Amino acid sequence: MKIIRNKFIPFPGYKAINLFGILFAKPNAKLDELTINHESIHSKQFKEVTAVLSVPTLALSFSVSWWFILLIPFTFYLWYVVEFLIRWAITRNWDEAYRNIGFEKEAYVWQGLPDARKKFGWIRYMK
Repeated sequence: MKIIRNKFIPFPGYKAINLFGILFAKPNAKLDELTINHESIHSKQFKEVTAVLSVPTLALSFSVSWWFILLIPFTFYLWYVVEFLIRWAITRNWDEAYRNIGFEKEAYVWQGLPDARKKFGWIRYMK
């Protein structure tokens, strides 16, 4: 996984964020093995969600508009944000909402053993 250190991304209060398989980190952020594993799991989730949701998005683009194709790389992030907003609306707690996102739950469970993670494992954490 490529790591880009800069002072703009991620947002204040976070040390790293994975966007499209690239890890953006603060210049002085300490990235330990667990953090890198956690973020590499998000890269795999991104690829899996993009693969699964590209089929219906492509089908919809033929019946609605071609620009739906542009949504394909953002499907993971749309899902992530919508799930976060739903969980935040229920709990009114930022940290609890974040930790209960299915993608985060799976990444935290398997960050110690990323090779043991099964493909599409995030599906069972979407409760």
